[in-house]
Amino acid sequence: MQRYYRNKLSNFKQWEHQYNAKKGLFFEYNLGPRLSIDETSLSHGELYTIVTNKDAKGKRGSLVAIIEGTKSDNIIPFLQQMSLKARKKVEEITLDLAGNMGLIARKCFPNAIQVIDRFHVQQLASEALQEIRIKHRWEAIDQENEAIEIAKKSGDSYTQQVLDNGDTLKQLLARSRYLLYKWQDNWTSEQQERALILFEKYPDIERAYILTKELSWIFTNTKQKIYGLTRLAKWCEKVEQSGFKAFNSISRTINNHYKNIINYFDNRSTNASAESFNAKIKAFRAQHRGVRDINLFLFRLAKIYAYPTTI
Repeated sequence: MQRYYRNKLSNFKQWEHQYNAKKGLFFEYNLGPRLSIDETSLSHGELYTIVTNKDAKGKRGSLVAIIEGTKSDNIIPFLQQMSLKARKKVEEITLDLAGNMGLIARKCFPNAIQVIDRFHVQQLASEALQEIRIKHRWEAIDQENEAIEIAKKSGDSYTQQVLDNGDTLKQLLARSRYLLYKWQDNWTSEQQERALILFEKYPDIERAYILTKELSWIFTNTKQKIYGLTRLAKWCEKVEQSGFKAFNSISRTINNHYKNIINYFDNRSTNASAESFNAKIKAFRAQHRGVRDINLFLFRLAKIYAYPTTI
């Protein structure tokens, strides 16, 4: 059926890019004032850089460019094939913390304000929090193994300590993963009980949880750039006082990229549209059980999301 579609039903055989689409495609007429840039994987870990038009809202006209690889040395000359006049009309581009994406945005869209996605910054904080939890979990596993070995040597039977909610210490740390992602008001009664025990036994996890949610609160509730900058600076001071190494890395990241991070507070723009587009590509890929012919896959992608009318 795929061969019949490719050779007969579709216009793939008449498509001008049928042999070279894998290297990259761009659609200058889809350029708009607000863009997103991100990377995605098509097959076997092959990464592609994707530029999308946010105003198209994930529908026809969304795809501006899709280029093989993520190296700025390859992406920049490719995007610069589009006219400078059209590229200068781009006013804003959202991206993640990757340095290559920032360089691509600066070289290809010289008038665009770069906005680093708030969710990538928050994700760093969540990962740092989970890192502390995992560290304690490994310590609990080591303690349990040592206790078992001691019991064997002395000829005694080992009995695990069971906490008030029915968890062992190891289970408590494993089952607390998801509650740490949620706001306290959204915890179930079971999660509230587990969190109470967790924070009592590991106060550093509680402090890290509070820091994570304070960062999220800043992005959610701050409306003006000047207040956002002040609150982020105060948050970084708290991080330095906390002594958490993982959070210190986030603080340095914010200090190094603060100009593009606080641009979020102007229009509250995120890279959610790019992530949504990536999800559509993944669903499309899963529906066809992978990508066998990348040129054909890109043809179908362009047919849906790039060309103004069906080709």
